[in-house]
Amino acid sequence: MIAIGNFFFRYRNWLFIILYLLLFLPSPPLFTGNVFGPGFYKYPIILGLLITVSGQLIRGATIGLAYIIRGGKEGKVYAEQLVTTGIFSHCRNPLYVGNVLMLLGVGVLSNSLIYVAVVMPVFLLIYQAIVLAEENFLRNKFGQAFNDYCSRVNRWIPSLKGIGTTFRSMHFKWKRWILKEHTTQFIWLVGITLILLLKYPQLTDYDERKRNTLLAVILGALVVLYATVRYLKKSGRWKE
Repeated sequence: MIAIGNFFFRYRNWLFIILYLLLFLPSPPLFTGNVFGPGFYKYPIILGLLITVSGQLIRGATIGLAYIIRGGKEGKVYAEQLVTTGIFSHCRNPLYVGNVLMLLGVGVLSNSLIYVAVVMPVFLLIYQAIVLAEENFLRNKFGQAFNDYCSRVNRWIPSLKGIGTTFRSMHFKWKRWILKEHTTQFIWLVGITLILLLKYPQLTDYDERKRNTLLAVILGALVVLYATVRYLKKSGRWKE
């Protein structure tokens, strides 16, 4: 599993994009009018948005409070230091938990049985392998300190004990959150917009002109926001 994890770690950024594209595979629906009535489409929208937004909130809190530099080096697992504060004091892999919830949420939002029942389990298996590879590296580098950390903090299930104290004792760095997350947020919001407006004609009263106008306005605004943040970052006008 560690060898598999090291392989997928190298391509993990592409993995996220591929999984997003799989949202648009034809699939039997999770929710149908036969079971939930004519307003069935509200269920995947509400449930999907709740799940995916919770994932983004977890990622945001993690990055804004105590960001961990584990982006890899030359395509391999790498970490400069063992970060155990912020959300990392409640879960060892909060960014990955956030990713899982974000993708599960958009899978539910797209009302895709195949995505939820087939794609997500495969994704979880791949993530488990990546985490095992990272833990192997961290254990070799930090030794007993990492073992002690593992003994008190769960790998996947976040603990809410003391979460209020964590937020009160640390300053949320919103610029760091935006600068680190703007690409992920852009892809995420574009995906949500496309799913809502293309999958659910009920939201625009089955009016294609209205749908296309909304698509153009929302996607155009997202592109402008993304380009603006990108410029501020590259020009050095915004720094963490």
